[in-house]
Amino acid sequence: MKKILISILAGSVLAGLAGCGGNKDLPVLNVYNWDDYMAPEVFDLFEEQYGCRVILDTFDSNEAMYAKLKAGASGYDVIFPSSYQAYIMNEEGMLHPIDHAAMPNLVNVDASYLQQTAIDKAMAYSVPYMSGSTGIAYRESAVEGFVPSWSVYQREDLRGRMTLLDDMREVLGAALKSLGYSLNTTDKEEIAKAANLVIQWKRNIATFENEGYKQGIASREFYVVQGYSGDVMQVIDQNEDEDIVYVLPQEGFSVWVDDMVIPADSDNIELAEQFINFMHDPEIARLNMEYNYYVCPNTAAYAVVDEELKADETIFIPEELQARGEMIRPIGDDLQTYVEAWDRVKAAP
Repeated sequence: MKKILISILAGSVLAGLAGCGGNKDLPVLNVYNWDDYMAPEVFDLFEEQYGCRVILDTFDSNEAMYAKLKAGASGYDVIFPSSYQAYIMNEEGMLHPIDHAAMPNLVNVDASYLQQTAIDKAMAYSVPYMSGSTGIAYRESAVEGFVPSWSVYQREDLRGRMTLLDDMREVLGAALKSLGYSLNTTDKEEIAKAANLVIQWKRNIATFENEGYKQGIASREFYVVQGYSGDVMQVIDQNEDEDIVYVLPQEGFSVWVDDMVIPADSDNIELAEQFINFMHDPEIARLNMEYNYYVCPNTAAYAVVDEELKADETIFIPEELQARGEMIRPIGDDLQTYVEAWDRVKAAP
């Protein structure tokens, strides 16, 4: 379904875009986003409608993106941090405020999401893009006696065939949930115990990996991976591989939202606002959801998105499972405790 949609829509606009994408006199929108996170034709459609060029740069973790910006990288117009990272960036004066009058499609943003889940409930400095979960994907034929639990990382029989994300909050968060703690705890003893557990897991994994795990499980190099829900579903779809299964661990898991923000030093505020508004057009939100298998908090898009997608409980998580999920939230100065714990994990043999 995804491949057919891309072919039809991309084909319908490419003729009109011939030569346009290479016109260096057109205004440029510089986007900094996660890899493979947006339907490819969406950029083409935006360029055609607004007479511009879109240049995409990618990052593989919030920490890498933030470090790059703090080191002086500039020139971006729209960035896609997770909600907790957007909060930190706003607190540090790194973001331009959201002008609701310039973005009429914000009326489509799911009000229940804003009330119950969002960190920036007023969309004062950020607009939600996609929501997903972080769980475990495994190969049924290669893993005997699999239990949907983070304890799989203690299995020595799978040593060298498993990966964890190279993400401090996600990995320590998984260990915290495994131990029965909140993944947002600020208790130093709990965080230390989580780090100790991850050090045990580290002995059994091949690597910490944010992107390569997808190709790794597709090629059977890895049998078990910690991964993002939509990433795993894309692997299954692209490889037509029903042997790969995505599960939500019984001890709990992280749920997250990635936001769209405009950096304070953007040179193209108006075009950035048009882009964020465009992302919440119901048809554009539908295209992106059907491509990346995440949920855009857009009530108008819910009505038009594919019914098979809506029925998938790993994407639209039912209420009874949502209770096991916990959103990663900003923890202020206590973040340093996590940084020190993560440094200890990385340094351990």
